[in-house]
Amino acid sequence: MAEVDAKATLDDIVFAHRNKAYGAYDLRKTYPKNITRALIIGGILFTLGVLSPSIISALTPEKKEEAMVEVDLMKLPPPPIDPNEPPPPPPPPVEVPKVNTVKFLPPEVKPDEEVPEETPPPAVEELKEAVAAEKTQEGDPNAEEVIAAPEATAAPTKVEVAVEAAPKEEEIFTVVEQQPEFPGGMAALGQYLGKNLRYPAAAQRANISGRVFVSFVVNTDGSIQDVSVLKGLGFGTDEEAQRVVKSMPKWRPGKQSGRPVRVKYNLPINFTLE
Repeated sequence: MAEVDAKATLDDIVFAHRNKAYGAYDLRKTYPKNITRALIIGGILFTLGVLSPSIISALTPEKKEEAMVEVDLMKLPPPPIDPNEPPPPPPPPVEVPKVNTVKFLPPEVKPDEEVPEETPPPAVEELKEAVAAEKTQEGDPNAEEVIAAPEATAAPTKVEVAVEAAPKEEEIFTVVEQQPEFPGGMAALGQYLGKNLRYPAAAQRANISGRVFVSFVVNTDGSIQDVSVLKGLGFGTDEEAQRVVKSMPKWRPGKQSGRPVRVKYNLPINFTLE
């Protein structure tokens, strides 16, 4: 049995009978040192990376930041007024060049005793070179007339003008106190429809029967207006129902609060084959 050195490491046991100069033995021997050295260098670099902003800010001189203050000029107090300071001089008057004028006053109603001597109106040739005014004066012929602002006068009198309003179209009611009625009542209406209603030939051939619902407006004078079909059967029955309704005599108009009003009326018309 071979003797084992108590101080021998695992590498010595593994490479006991091998070539130690090959390189693997040297790498295994220096591996712990290299790992330790790499950890130390990595820790130093990591610490420098983390602390670098603090180090740079500590080494860089601080710059004084200028404070930005918002000032509202409308809220600033006015500057103090020195009572000893004389007021500013008034602006110099603006001289307006005078124009040639001819006295011509507008007519004014006065009593006979207050009427002054009549002054003839200026001739047309004078008005070509002058302007009508309250007095006659000579001025610069090249000057332009300055129109002064009118003085404040009393408030104008309010004139009320009556404007005729457009006639309002009468309202059409659907429910009233007294419904419109065919002359003679519903019995007379049934007789009228039975006498005047003609069964269309197309509806007879197609064996069509049923009700046609017609809507119309009974005016205040009883006349019929706005005839339309709400629900029809076709095959000429709708047109025949409209024709019979339009040819009806005047109805008794409907009333609301005792006065005639326009009323919308719905009427079913039966088409039945015998």
